[in-house]
Amino acid sequence: MTQELQRRGSYEKGVRRRQEILDRAIEVFAERGAQGTSLRAIGEAIGVSHAALKHYFDSREELLIEVYRAAEERSTLGDPPVGTTGPVGLMTHAARRNHGVPGLVQLYSTLVAGALENGHDAARSFFSARFRDLRGLLADRVREEQRDGHIRADITPDAAAALIIAASDGLQTQWLLDPSVDIEESLSLLESLLQGPVRS
Repeated sequence: MTQELQRRGSYEKGVRRRQEILDRAIEVFAERGAQGTSLRAIGEAIGVSHAALKHYFDSREELLIEVYRAAEERSTLGDPPVGTTGPVGLMTHAARRNHGVPGLVQLYSTLVAGALENGHDAARSFFSARFRDLRGLLADRVREEQRDGHIRADITPDAAAALIIAASDGLQTQWLLDPSVDIEESLSLLESLLQGPVRS
């Protein structure tokens, strides 16, 4: 029983330490992005030894994915604001939130780009699942909006969901390169196009 309690205590301590590392890494990446640094350099930036990082994360890619996952979970806690429950509204809310953490937007873009390259199986698996789940969520919202008469009935929900994600991600990439790009205005235009009258 004593050994079991010791193991449990050691496990819980490890979980807390891992979360502390992720919390600190989120703060750093929110300010700077990934910047292509090594795992050792990341450890120096967040004040953690290289050995400690290697203990909790097998690779730089795994650490970056977990940082992004934890940051996204943290930012999506609670109910969405009133008026953001539609599919485009949800992505507009996410884009508005991301304006305050350009480093995490840059981290996201870096990871997605890496997922397209050979040898980045962890990133490919993470983002394939993320996009699949997000398309499913948005497609369900499109169907709800179609039933309520807010989105035109001749639009395929799955195709609309993929288009909304593509527009949001693409606009945020443009915004990283040129902060004068108005993401919300463009997403508002997309929303109005989805709501437009059915053409005969």
